[in-house]
Amino acid sequence: MLAWLFARSARSRFLVRMEDLDFGRVKPGVAEEQLADLAAIGLDWDGDVVAQSARLELYRDALATLRREGRIYECFCTRAEIREAASAAHGPLPEGAYPGTCLRLTAAELADKRAAVRPPALRVRADAEHVRFQDRLHGAQEGVVDDFVVQRNDGAVAYNLAVVVDDADQGIEEVVRGDDLLDSTPRQLFLARLLGVSAPRHAHVPLVLGPDGARLAKRHGDVTLREVPPADARAWMAQTLGVELDPESFDPGRIAREPTIWRG
Repeated sequence: MLAWLFARSARSRFLVRMEDLDFGRVKPGVAEEQLADLAAIGLDWDGDVVAQSARLELYRDALATLRREGRIYECFCTRAEIREAASAAHGPLPEGAYPGTCLRLTAAELADKRAAVRPPALRVRADAEHVRFQDRLHGAQEGVVDDFVVQRNDGAVAYNLAVVVDDADQGIEEVVRGDDLLDSTPRQLFLARLLGVSAPRHAHVPLVLGPDGARLAKRHGDVTLREVPPADARAWMAQTLGVELDPESFDPGRIAREPTIWRG
């Protein structure tokens, strides 16, 4: 809703993209249900809905560019090994960041890993780059970029790479999304610079939380338009956001800065 309001109030196009690269979690019919839900609460969009699963060649081209420039390397670490290495890391990287373990493998160690271990993920080498940017709601931001995954070990392209490629290809000028993704933005801006593509502006907006204070999710039970009528959902959004759900009177400066708790 907020992304739609930002776009329409600026007389800009509003584009919808299905981020369906996690093939193990994609279920038939869900995309159509989501689009129907958007329409039910009064949202419209411009042009065709783009599915990332139909854009794999673009992502492969981006990976090839990074490979030619020597910016990606193979990572054989398990999740447990990454947690252990990240907890022991020190220096300029933030807590929990990947410290570049597999970047330091010798040629012999790399050959052993390739022969004995599961297929590797691919990470982009960031060298603890500092990235600064302005957020429409949070103001000046800065992040230190670790060596992050751009292709998972099952061959699936990672979110951070796919959205950078898509945003550039679709001419996206502004991304409006939940502030749980604020930490991802420095990685994406860094990657856009490596690929030589333009990066959008960003506005990270407050989340809806469950009664336990965690991001509202399936574990909190069904909270859909099958349980909450569309008109009631719109009224609740307007109340909790503190803004009119009308592009003609929408004022981003009035958006509530704190998350909202859904109590059912």
